[in-house]
Amino acid sequence: MTAVVIFIIGLGKGGLGGTLGVLATPLMSLVMPADQVIGLLLPILIIADIFAVYSHWGHWHTKLVLLLIPGAIVGMVVASFFIAGISPETLKRGIGVIVLLFVIYKLLEQRIMRGNYTSRGWHGFVAGAVGGITSTLAHTGGPPIAIYLLMQDISPRVFVATSALFFAVLNWLKVPSYYYLGLFDFNQLWQVAWLLPLLPLSVWVGKLLATKVNKVLFDRIIIGLLALTALFLLFE
Repeated sequence: MTAVVIFIIGLGKGGLGGTLGVLATPLMSLVMPADQVIGLLLPILIIADIFAVYSHWGHWHTKLVLLLIPGAIVGMVVASFFIAGISPETLKRGIGVIVLLFVIYKLLEQRIMRGNYTSRGWHGFVAGAVGGITSTLAHTGGPPIAIYLLMQDISPRVFVATSALFFAVLNWLKVPSYYYLGLFDFNQLWQVAWLLPLLPLSVWVGKLLATKVNKVLFDRIIIGLLALTALFLLFE
């Protein structure tokens, strides 16, 4: 399962989109305690971020990243207190709820994006805070950040690069709190280290497939898988 999840993370970072990457945490949570899952996946995500940032180097919108980070730090701190006070089983159910909310967001995405929008600085703080909470709890911070960035007047390349840089920074910011909460199992991390070469391979495959797959059909399949996985997490 770990090899599959690592490959999924690389495919998402390579260009197949955040919808695919959201599968990583809930899939692993089906076979491992949720607190172990988020601790195991964070170093993998940090390594994957290196490839994502390198692929889009210099194309990000620095001001938008700076608007998102303060709120993300607040959200991360709030979520860390939440993790410290709940059981792994409750965290697993929480991940299921977050994934279901992501599915609902994807189904309503087009409606959310309609209408006139005027950007305000505090919007970045709010989006960053929500993203910080969901990213810390389940590595699923994509939706609030995507909504915020999609409503800015930026090109697709800048959107992808800005998102990549933001999550690269946020994932490093999560390291101290994860360490303090005892979420890292270094023996477990060492056992899966030999799978890490899958990351550059899967990033390359993701780039290759990004221009060849039917994105609408692909997203629908992944959304269906996410919905089923969330139900298993909630009612298993």
